[in-house]
Amino acid sequence: MVEQHTPRSLIVTFYGAYGRAFEGPVPVAALIRLLGAAGVDAPSVRSSVSRLKRRGFLLPERAADGSAAYGLSEEARQLLDDGDRRIYGSPQLSDEWLVAVFSVPEQERNKRHLLRSRLARLGFGAVAPGVWIAPARLSEETAHTLERLHLTPYVELFRGAHLGFAPTAEAVARWWDLAALAKQHEQFLDLHEPVLRALRSGPEPTPEEAYRDYLRALDTWRRLPYADPGLPRELLPADWPGDRAAAVFAELHERLRDIGAGFAQP
Repeated sequence: MVEQHTPRSLIVTFYGAYGRAFEGPVPVAALIRLLGAAGVDAPSVRSSVSRLKRRGFLLPERAADGSAAYGLSEEARQLLDDGDRRIYGSPQLSDEWLVAVFSVPEQERNKRHLLRSRLARLGFGAVAPGVWIAPARLSEETAHTLERLHLTPYVELFRGAHLGFAPTAEAVARWWDLAALAKQHEQFLDLHEPVLRALRSGPEPTPEEAYRDYLRALDTWRRLPYADPGLPRELLPADWPGDRAAAVFAELHERLRDIGAGFAQP
């Protein structure tokens, strides 16, 4: 299986993994060097940075030596901070659910599409038209996202328990496509479990090797805690691959992240 990484996604992943540790904005020359180590050429870095600037994720600044550089916007920092809790944290499981109920006027149906797509990207499952559900621990991040997108006038959020009438495990299988989620976990394992096996049996990687392998693993992994919001284990199939995928990423993070930081310098 060949792994696909877009330049824009790798840049976001880099800022999440290492860019926030820079003293000041990241110089463009450093971005080109560091993304080059992950297989992205200079023109692709420059064009992707421009797109991220237009989206308001990156802000043009000047490095200490006066060269062109890019820092994170406040919204981008909030997005990455929220992501840290998803990507690196252990889900705090409970029986409570977060329910989002929304209604959007027909003349603003573009916002209805935006709402659905963002709730799906946050990990919500669809219960019915205009009614979406997720584990209650996602309430703070959901509120941040809806506020950032100015969608709060159209949504009401509720917390509570599932009271029936189908068994909760049966209902969860309707609200989320568990087979598709399992396949994503399996694809991550196919791509990155061999990297972990090589680390366990071989010599310690160089800083550049650790940086490259970690950036690629993180770029793949960071989508999974959003597609799979950390549903209670007892509601999932017995052979659920998400546990193994999470363990593989956690060990890759432990083995590679800090070594790779030696390469990810200005």
